[in-house]
Amino acid sequence: MTADYGTKENPWKLKTPPQSSEYEMYKDVKDGRDILVCTVGKTVLHYDYRCLADLQQMLQEHGDWMELGSADEQKPAKDGTVEAWGRSPDNPVGGWYGLKKGFRGRFGMYIPPLMEELGLAEVEHNPRNNRMRAK
Repeated sequence: MTADYGTKENPWKLKTPPQSSEYEMYKDVKDGRDILVCTVGKTVLHYDYRCLADLQQMLQEHGDWMELGSADEQKPAKDGTVEAWGRSPDNPVGGWYGLKKGFRGRFGMYIPPLMEELGLAEVEHNPRNNRMRAK
């Protein structure tokens, strides 16, 4: 991350993996914790900032493409996907990287494009069933 991008004044401007919707993200601090603020239209989601390093490490250990599997918090995530890992009790934070109850899902939709923007991962851009892998 550079000082030029990823701030509230100059957020990353991203597109979902299918390239169908635009959204913005920036790093902030809330309650002493580094977070990612993701704004999609009028909806604001928060993710634990450490998800970037944790996801990259998991993908490096996985060693191959992994399906994104985005799902809302109220819906179950498909096993073996980035979304399932982002809410699994077995991940490094022991559960959800999403921090706002009711808006904790969609990890597999909004975090991978930021990882791609930061040069940490490759992300497919098909209409459906996209995957990612560590760089």
